[in-house]
Amino acid sequence: MSWFPGAMSCKSKVAPSVEFDHSCSDSVEYLTLNFEPFETAHRWRRLPPCDEFVGARRSKHTVVAYKDAIYVFGGDNGKNMLNDLLRFDVKDCSWCRAFTTGSPPAPRYHHSAVVYGSSMFVFGGYTGDIYSNSNLKNKNDLFEYKFATGQWTEWKVEGRLPVARSAHGATVYSDKLWIFAGYDGNARLSDMWTISLQDREQACWEEIEQSGEIPPSCCNFPVAVCRDKMFVFSGQSGAKITNNLFQFEFKEKVWTRIPTEHLLRGSPPPPQRRYGHTMVAFERHLYVFGGAADNTLPNELHCYDVDSQTWEVIQPSPDSEMPSGRLFHAAAVISDAMYIFGGTVDNNVRSGEMYRFQFSCYPKCTLHEDYGKLWENRQFCDLEFILGEKEERVKGHIAIVTARSLWLRKKITQARERLRQKVKQESVVEEEVAAGAQKEVSGGSVKHSSTQPLLEVTIRDAEAQPFKVLMQFLYTDKIKYPRKGHVQEVLLIMDVYKLALSFQLARLEQLCVQYIEASVDLQNVLIVCENANKLQLDQLKEHCLNFVVKESHFNQVIMTKEFEHLSTPLIVEIVRRKQQPPPRLYSEQPVDIGTSLVQDMKAYLEGAGLEFCDITLLLDGHPRPAHKAILAARSSYFEAMFRSFMPEDGQVNISIGEMVPSKQAFESMLRYIYYGDVNMPPEDSLYLFAAPYYYGFSNNRLQAYCKQNLEMNVTVENVLQILEAADKTQALDMKKHCLHIIVHQFIKVSKLPNLRSLSQLLLLDIIESLASHISDKQCAEMGSDI
Repeated sequence: MSWFPGAMSCKSKVAPSVEFDHSCSDSVEYLTLNFEPFETAHRWRRLPPCDEFVGARRSKHTVVAYKDAIYVFGGDNGKNMLNDLLRFDVKDCSWCRAFTTGSPPAPRYHHSAVVYGSSMFVFGGYTGDIYSNSNLKNKNDLFEYKFATGQWTEWKVEGRLPVARSAHGATVYSDKLWIFAGYDGNARLSDMWTISLQDREQACWEEIEQSGEIPPSCCNFPVAVCRDKMFVFSGQSGAKITNNLFQFEFKEKVWTRIPTEHLLRGSPPPPQRRYGHTMVAFERHLYVFGGAADNTLPNELHCYDVDSQTWEVIQPSPDSEMPSGRLFHAAAVISDAMYIFGGTVDNNVRSGEMYRFQFSCYPKCTLHEDYGKLWENRQFCDLEFILGEKEERVKGHIAIVTARSLWLRKKITQARERLRQKVKQESVVEEEVAAGAQKEVSGGSVKHSSTQPLLEVTIRDAEAQPFKVLMQFLYTDKIKYPRKGHVQEVLLIMDVYKLALSFQLARLEQLCVQYIEASVDLQNVLIVCENANKLQLDQLKEHCLNFVVKESHFNQVIMTKEFEHLSTPLIVEIVRRKQQPPPRLYSEQPVDIGTSLVQDMKAYLEGAGLEFCDITLLLDGHPRPAHKAILAARSSYFEAMFRSFMPEDGQVNISIGEMVPSKQAFESMLRYIYYGDVNMPPEDSLYLFAAPYYYGFSNNRLQAYCKQNLEMNVTVENVLQILEAADKTQALDMKKHCLHIIVHQFIKVSKLPNLRSLSQLLLLDIIESLASHISDKQCAEMGSDI
């Protein structure tokens, strides 16, 4: 298919991450759409199970992926520990016993297995005879299995060794095997060890000195590496199982607990606490499946986005064959799919099932990042807030601020009206002095020239520092959380909360409350309480008072110096609350979490932002008002235009290369620019496939969705519209594909009303295709009927 800038040859079946080929000429590049069977994203498929004559059903085993095969080692079948090695070919969907030679590890379960180079490494685990309950012990041995030769070899390592363990975590990073935590037979562990896998003769174990928020001692948890960090989720920690997610920085050797304070009420929470689950990494996501969660075996698939730090439950495709809940199964990734094998299902039954889950491979949405960069760079600012008694100045963009806050929108509208009156008065004076020197005021909006000063908006009740945090929220839907518990930074977020209440930003209110409540501790509770009392933040004050009078907190708090300096009314309130706690009030009303950036920008495009438009886009001569700041934030094409050669009349002609998109496709592109929407009719996808390249979007997310849309959604009902779009865009192989469908489904297509509105040339193309499809025999039969 001949195409426009941005296309390329691409054969990926699943939501492809299409790369731009910048070596091609700017005039014409080529795309070959692949119309082979398409694997539906988020589809579960049940693959052939492992036959008993190949290998037993099992749990507490390991699986690793090497090339196009899954290798299963060890585990237990309910009666005995195992040490066989099974191989599943993902292309043929066939099972066999892997070829082995040498002495394999002793039968075991709750061991670990990783792949490095062309070998699998097995460490530790629990060995012995579980049937007779004899010789049971943990191991700290290390074995290598070479895939090419099938050779098992034990690594005999000199020097200090990790304590023998099972149910630990293991991964490979920077040519080393990393071992974390586990169970030594008496206690759960939290230590970390590493060993180089490059040279068996030189290898030695090294204990890692960890720092930061180290996870509690735990076992039966998974680990996964993503973005050069190791992640640990949940697991058994003594009597307490948590649902915390921790990340480990390999270079700094520092642990961090991933916060959940930014997750709004109503947004997907982290998965329940659990153990015996799996977690794998794919691109920027972590996928958690199964495990035992409070005496249940859930089978939802949870997904964590490392970039946005948000969780979601993946909705399986309608044609999915879902695995049942299970624990002590194992998972691995090959290409763009996850494979899950075995585990313990209901009634302590071992499973021999293999399931495949198809990941989606779309590039991430950069909407929040793009608007965030606009805020950080302060380019194309047309607004300046004058804040507080010091009259500190903070710049911004009318389009973003008026889209997100009705309160600030009203202030901006008032400032514009004052400016309009001022300009009007000045123009009257100038008309008297020199005819023709009038400044234009029309259409309810002030026309901005490159030299026009910023619109000034004064807010006396806001200080610059918390106002900047609020502005960051308006642009990105989030705030950068300061160090948890640090008094000055908690007080800063309290000031932000006060502004959020004043400006009626419900979403920001919730973010602030959740951060502050999570940050209150024994050291800062009285300071936070006094500040909440001063700022009349009743909800936070109530939280602090309840924190203070807790049985486990009260004596420690009243012995602090801060309590001695507390205001008398607050001391009285604390004492009275301790003596007679107020009845708990339960509100049945749902919490208002406000509108999101996506929701606000959608409403803005659909009409709420019309009075603030400052640029006109011309599509085939038809005007479409828009907003410079939004276009520049999302498109490097518009950013460069507005920075270097902004048209004096404020009008920009729209095309994609030499092709003018349809009005419908153009609206689809604006939806993508304003709020990241990728839903569109298939015919729009043809027009917009090259748009990411031509308009310089941050990545090719739109292009990937366009390609998938075309591959999956060409039907008899829409084939004529897509044929017209393919003809207009010179998408030759798509046009050929449409003609193929029309010819083979011509009886149905002939009844479509759109057929009559096709151009004469397209009708001739259809007739020509029909003629070439009809065989000589059919022609002879038709001739005999005449």
